[in-house]
Amino acid sequence: MYRPLLTLLLILCITCSTLAQQRYEANWASIDSRPVPAWFEDAKFGIFIHWGLFSVPAFGPTARDSVGVYDRYAEWYWRKSTDSNPKNKTYPIFKRFEERTYGPNHKYQDFVEGFTCDFFKPDDWADVFRQSGAKYVVLTSKHHEGFTLWPSAQAWNWNAADVGPHRDLAGDLIKAVKAKGIRMGYYYSLYEWFNPLYKTDVAGYVDRHMLPQMKDLVTRYQPDIVWTDGEWDHPSETWRSTEFLAWLYNESPVKQDVVVNDRWGKETRGKHGGIFTTEYDLVHDANSEGMAFSRPWEECRGIGSSFGYNRAENLEDYSTSKQLIDILVDKVARGGNLLLNIGPTADGRIPVIMQQRLKDIGDWLTVNGEAIYGTRKWEKSPKVDSKTTLFFTKKGNDLYAICTRWPDAPLTIPGVRKPKRVSLLGYAGNVPVKSSGNGLALTAPTLSPGTIPCQHAWVFKLEGAL
Repeated sequence: MYRPLLTLLLILCITCSTLAQQRYEANWASIDSRPVPAWFEDAKFGIFIHWGLFSVPAFGPTARDSVGVYDRYAEWYWRKSTDSNPKNKTYPIFKRFEERTYGPNHKYQDFVEGFTCDFFKPDDWADVFRQSGAKYVVLTSKHHEGFTLWPSAQAWNWNAADVGPHRDLAGDLIKAVKAKGIRMGYYYSLYEWFNPLYKTDVAGYVDRHMLPQMKDLVTRYQPDIVWTDGEWDHPSETWRSTEFLAWLYNESPVKQDVVVNDRWGKETRGKHGGIFTTEYDLVHDANSEGMAFSRPWEECRGIGSSFGYNRAENLEDYSTSKQLIDILVDKVARGGNLLLNIGPTADGRIPVIMQQRLKDIGDWLTVNGEAIYGTRKWEKSPKVDSKTTLFFTKKGNDLYAICTRWPDAPLTIPGVRKPKRVSLLGYAGNVPVKSSGNGLALTAPTLSPGTIPCQHAWVFKLEGAL
């Protein structure tokens, strides 16, 4: 009669010992040993939001100005419009716009009056995100300008609660988003361009400004994601990144499920932290490209060519729904996630064109989501490149073949066994299939406009093929 009790005590002891071993130390060897929470790899699709005072001028160069990808970021307005260094080749573009639109004596701080957020309805935003099929959201709590979207004590009179809209924008949105069953976290810039303390005393800035802000953000809102940026000025030791992450993993209220990225110091991208991040298909450290795909990773990009809303962009600057769905398929088939950015307006609206793109993605995911959510990369997948139109994901013993172009000829799929059933997601009819050498050949059914299940990309499910 005592044996069950002894067994239970033994299990409890083992569990306690395991938990005790999971305490993380403030060094990269220990921090990097923490697994990325499984929910992130299952989620696959998230929404990035760049919103701040830069949303008032809402201006940046475009492809028509013949500038590079990183030169088109409207959220860099303050820095780019004041930095006359010859290396800043976009300074004349920003400066010309600034003087023509606001006059020669205008200060960036004056944009506070225009950041009204009059039309910001967090529940409506959350509905847009839910309809898009996104499983998580990341909001810029503070960009490099230092203006916070929550009432930060370290940003007195330089936050959305003290000035401008006089609202806790970060708090209002996370409440609405989580109520829809969507995870949410925050982007946070480690550095601030013009903070006097940062410019004169980095150690004091980290100790008295940055770390207290980050801990306040975590304890106040309990985010699912802490997505840092602006790390490149200093090594992680200067930012005391491992110290913060040890606190986050050991002591914080989100220690079990929180996901972090790899932007913790100028040496860390693609090497240390949590998920690895790419941006508009660029891995910032060329030597880390292989590593960037060896663990959970995420591509971030805008629907347009800027993260912050850019009024200068035309239709040609925006990716089409087809292009965005293809990007999502490509990233997921490679084993990654897509964090797709929107740039709301200064009065709190999600531009209609962005809403339309998100709705189209959501409509596609309604039909084909099982080939995206919870899937993993198929190790035997043929090499993917810019010309690939047939992608693969897997879930258990099932294989999904995703065609970004309707197959006019039979599809040959090597290295699989005869499936129990082959179907076209969203279509009730049969899909002809036969053995072909070491694999299978399947033929797309003949469809009409009334029977085609979706637009842009089509998924064949091969049940039990693995």
